[in-house]
Amino acid sequence: MRKPILTLLAAVFLLSGEFACTHRHDHDHDHHHHSRGMHPTMYATLYQQRAAEYQALCFQAFNLASIQLQNELKAGHNKPLAVVVDIDETVLDNSPYQAAGIAGGFGYPVRWNEWIDLAAAETVPGSLEFLLEAEIAGAEVFYVTNRKEEYREATLRNLRKKGFPFADDAHLLMRTDQPEKEIRRNFVRERFEIAVLVGDNLGDFSEIFETYDMEDRMQQTIGRRNDFGKRWIVLPNAVYGNWVDVLPGYERGLSDEALADSLLKGLKGF
Repeated sequence: MRKPILTLLAAVFLLSGEFACTHRHDHDHDHHHHSRGMHPTMYATLYQQRAAEYQALCFQAFNLASIQLQNELKAGHNKPLAVVVDIDETVLDNSPYQAAGIAGGFGYPVRWNEWIDLAAAETVPGSLEFLLEAEIAGAEVFYVTNRKEEYREATLRNLRKKGFPFADDAHLLMRTDQPEKEIRRNFVRERFEIAVLVGDNLGDFSEIFETYDMEDRMQQTIGRRNDFGKRWIVLPNAVYGNWVDVLPGYERGLSDEALADSLLKGLKGF
């Protein structure tokens, strides 16, 4: 899932730099100072590429997905089972694109076509193993992505190159005129029982999260908390996502300085 959020994150990091300097242990001060000139997604990108904690969260997510799949296999269903996954930051890792943008001073969608056409994205940790397990167990895998139709060939090429199962036109459901995924999930439900959904954005799980009201989004999450870690498996993505649109004080078109002032309204201090 990709959304251009560089302006927003620049403001967030500008604020976090000032806030963090007064709320850390003294011995960390010299090592964790936030420069105003730092690229807004630097830490998030390094976390995805270099943090063992990121890998651990991914392994944890797909371990839970495996448990859920096994439970559904034991339960038995009238329809065959399917596993539904997002692609970007769920099975394919696009952090090299983000890293190139940091080094080259550009952001999405600049050079996104070039990156996709390379079909060079690596697998998200644990994703390939889980989907191969699903195939062996007799479940079909559907890739429900908001990549545009023009990227179908390159996307299939990337999936096949990495050995993902069911990497074919019938199992790759690209973005339609509407980015919401519920219609495509329902298309799968017509013939299959969905055992588990895996994604990095709440919109990968249900239409109830397709809202621009932060409190509603939060309450829907709380109300469906028993589904997370079971039928719905969430992967970490701190670089981009629909969470941006609902941040308190976020307004499109504001200058970095004005946006920083506006976002102050949403910070929780003490």
